[in-house]
Amino acid sequence: MKPKGKVNIEWSSDFAYAIGLIVSDGNLSPSGRHIVFTTKDEEQANTYKRILKLTNTIGRKSNGRSKDKKYYVIQFGDVQFYSFLSMIGIHPAKSKNIGVVDIPEVYFFDFLRGTFDGDGCTYSYWDPRWKKSFLFYLAFSSASLTHITWLRGTISTLVGVAGHVSRCKNCPCYQLRFGKREAVKVIRKMYRVKNSACLSRKKLKINQSLAIMDEPSVE
Repeated sequence: MKPKGKVNIEWSSDFAYAIGLIVSDGNLSPSGRHIVFTTKDEEQANTYKRILKLTNTIGRKSNGRSKDKKYYVIQFGDVQFYSFLSMIGIHPAKSKNIGVVDIPEVYFFDFLRGTFDGDGCTYSYWDPRWKKSFLFYLAFSSASLTHITWLRGTISTLVGVAGHVSRCKNCPCYQLRFGKREAVKVIRKMYRVKNSACLSRKKLKINQSLAIMDEPSVE
């Protein structure tokens, strides 16, 4: 008998966002059926559960170095969804071996928003040399240079911005970074759909920086 899948495998803005979350904060077990998602944000765990229409309980766990259960985790078994993830380029122990992920171009920036909410960040500061110069950056991180290079190439093709790849100083990761005007162009694509699924605290931080730059906020 063919196993029945829990997840409805159908591309949409929300579904692509959830795939981005799996690439950044998810894990495929060697069992060939279980998918685990771990995050520090309860909101993100609930969004992931809602999009994939899961009924599994969201648990709590520690990071192994502390007894404090600061992380939210949701695990479920679905052979069909597991097989689908493998087919598009997501495999067990993916952190260092992930490369290209087969995302339909129309949903690429929804996927990118998911990876940003998982492993991305923005940071900004006033240039100490020129007090009126506000510096703003959008960054994506991965332990896989192949994956970062693919992200950079795809974003460059679709948006026309170059970005810059560097090795992180305090961890064995690579960072793809866009500065100010390039960052704003990518952000506009990521949040092009009004009220799209996202992590609210990161969206708020982006809008605070956009306001300083006299740029319209994202909705």
